Amino acid sequence: MPELHPTIADVTDKIRRRSAATRSHYLQRIDFAIDNGPVRKALSCTNQAHAFAAFPELDKNILVEMRQPSIAIISAYNDMLSAHQPLQQFPEIIKQAAREVNAVAQFAGGVPAMCDGVTQGQTGMEISLFSRDTIALSAAVALSHNTFDAALFLGVCDKIVPGLLMAALSFGHLPAIFIPAGPMTSGMPNDEKARIRQLFAEGKIDRDELLAAELRSYHGPGTCTFYGTANSNQMLMEVMGLHLAGSAFINPDTPLREKLTRAAAQRAAAITHLGDEFTPVGKMVDEKTIVNAIVGLLATGGSTNHTLHLVAIARTAGITIDWNDFSELSAIVPLLTRVYPNGKADINQFHAAGGMGFLIRELIDAGLLHNDVKTVMGPGLEHYCEEPWIDQGNLGWRPAPQNSGDEDILRKLPQAFSGTGGLQLLEGNLGRAMIKISAVKPEHQVVRAPAMVFDTQDQVMAAFNAGELDKDFIAVIRDQGPRANGMPELHKLTPPLGVLQNRGFKVALVTDGRMSGASGKVPAAIHLTPESRAGGLISRIRDGDEILLDAGRGILSVNVADEELESRPAASADHCEPQWGMGRELFDGFRQRVTGAEQGAMSIFTEDPSPLNESEPVLVHEN
Repeated sequence: MPELHPTIADVTDKIRRRSAATRSHYLQRIDFAIDNGPVRKALSCTNQAHAFAAFPELDKNILVEMRQPSIAIISAYNDMLSAHQPLQQFPEIIKQAAREVNAVAQFAGGVPAMCDGVTQGQTGMEISLFSRDTIALSAAVALSHNTFDAALFLGVCDKIVPGLLMAALSFGHLPAIFIPAGPMTSGMPNDEKARIRQLFAEGKIDRDELLAAELRSYHGPGTCTFYGTANSNQMLMEVMGLHLAGSAFINPDTPLREKLTRAAAQRAAAITHLGDEFTPVGKMVDEKTIVNAIVGLLATGGSTNHTLHLVAIARTAGITIDWNDFSELSAIVPLLTRVYPNGKADINQFHAAGGMGFLIRELIDAGLLHNDVKTVMGPGLEHYCEEPWIDQGNLGWRPAPQNSGDEDILRKLPQAFSGTGGLQLLEGNLGRAMIKISAVKPEHQVVRAPAMVFDTQDQVMAAFNAGELDKDFIAVIRDQGPRANGMPELHKLTPPLGVLQNRGFKVALVTDGRMSGASGKVPAAIHLTPESRAGGLISRIRDGDEILLDAGRGILSVNVADEELESRPAASADHCEPQWGMGRELFDGFRQRVTGAEQGAMSIFTEDPSPLNESEPVLVHEN
């Protein structure tokens, strides 16, 4: 086995020591749940009859005998969103596959799935981040019936997979396998799509031409093909060992996709407590798994949203990580992929060039991934150096290609696109922020310019359309954090800021909000913490203040004396109220309770739990 890189070992050890108490409490709760299983035996006859009433007789008999696995299906299916539309067929495929191994699968519950691509720049985006925690709650309701031996989670996009994983870890005594739908086939090239969006931003084409181009880009079932949060999710499920190997980027409605779905159902049955390979997800996902996830994110230039989501996922498993961990790992993890917005290729081209199997093998061989981890395929991450294929009608796995099919997309370690990862921690007198630099050219990674302060992204758009932004400046957009308005993405600003950068101006963005998994070529200090609503000094920046954003040195500061900055009154946040319409009023409690960005922007499970009191009796209903 390759020797582990010393920084990987050091960061993992720091996380383990930092998390010792909370992780111990978490594992204690899992053991408590395992020791009081199998769960169905704790249900009264009335409880069980309710759970099995509508099932076919064969499945009902299996459930009554309690000797074979019962598998929960939790799905984010809807037929409005392309990424989740293929999931409609999956439950029946799963149920049939389970029966073949004398198991039963039940559709336990659905979870909401909203699309940031639809709500981008719209009011609905202000509940997008909170949908992650809503999804976790919804999945928990489904699993609370306490009749299952394992769970299959069907989801793909932005907040859906993190929310599902948070729920899975809350039921960490159960094995869990994630099943993706796969990316849509390739449409318009990504660089052409970006060019057309910029033309529209400059008023050089009309809305009909823009819509025609977008329809050529997003044209069928499956995930969007750029490397945003959705496809970053799928990468993470692979490198964390929660998919069957090579599952992430197989297109929908193909024979291989169906065979992988069937195999996932049967593998779930094999790893329950009723078999010899019991793999509860809460014990599988540990400090090493979380470090592997961060490494995968950095090596691929993945979504900045995961500097929030991975923190929340880890915390649900009793593990505490922070942005220092991302920064330390970024310094030694090379960038091995170029997929839009970090390059011209789409995710299908990445998969064809060698995909996840090639990438994971390169990282293991370099000592940048923990190989000695548990996965749903068994011990060791080396299973994920393989790719699935159909061999004479049967599903099998073979070694991933030894050489990249396209070195403009995917490279071996010695030829890495960059010696460091795509994410950087920024610090200074304004607080802490993250920046994605994998798509930012070196000449744009340092910006020193006067601030122009805005309360909303619509104000920025209005200033751009009025010709007021043709100069060097740093746009400061405050009151965009989770407490203020739910932390919407500000991806709407990418085209106009890109236009200004192309005109030769030094431009950048500083905000306590989010950008997007599709953050691109304009330097953006995002997730600034503390946010304005939590006393952050971003609320005290004024027009004309000189700001330095230096991605290379990790600096974000305003050139104002500390005494003056502290003495300034915070800007009014009246524009944030009232928050109603599009369901925002229903999420008021989330905004009041939510943690800071570096703490995962969590509105649920915000306090570390106390250990279980083992002296408390366990209530078991008698028949």
